[in-house]
Amino acid sequence: MSNHDSNTSRAVGKNIVETAAANGSFHTLGKAMEVAGLTNILKGNGPYTVFAPTDAAFEKLPKGTLENWLKPENKAELISVLKYHVLPGRTSAIEVGKLTAPKMMQGQAAPITKDGDKLRIGSATITEPDIASSNGIIHAIDAVNVPTKH
Repeated sequence: MSNHDSNTSRAVGKNIVETAAANGSFHTLGKAMEVAGLTNILKGNGPYTVFAPTDAAFEKLPKGTLENWLKPENKAELISVLKYHVLPGRTSAIEVGKLTAPKMMQGQAAPITKDGDKLRIGSATITEPDIASSNGIIHAIDAVNVPTKH
C-alpha cells in the first residue's frame, strides 16, 4: 500500500469538521461554523463538498468583517456566507472544473472559472484540492466568497 493510500484511508474515518480541524489551516472557518450552528450539519451523512477558506483567506477580509459576522445579531448573514461555500454532494476538483455555476447550499449559484491551470470558484482560487473525508470532500480556497444580497 502506498503512502497516499494510507493517508486517504485515515482521512476517510473523519467527517468534514474533523478533517478540517486536523488540517490546521481552517481554525477561523471552524469557529465561524460553530457560531453559525453548522458543525452538526457537516458532521452528518452528507455528502458535502466544502470550498473552505483558509485562515489566511479570512485575514484578507476588510477589517471588522469577520468580527461583525460573528456577532449574534448577524448570525443569519454568517450562515448565508458559510452555506455559500458548501455544495451538496461529493465533487472532486476535476468534476468541479466541468461545472459552470453550481447551486450552493445557500441557494445561489457560484461561478466556476479556469485561469490557466488554476480553478476558481467566485473570487477564490482552489489552493489545495480534494481533501478527503468520510462524508464529503474539502477544497481549500484563498478567499472568502460573499453571496450577493437580495
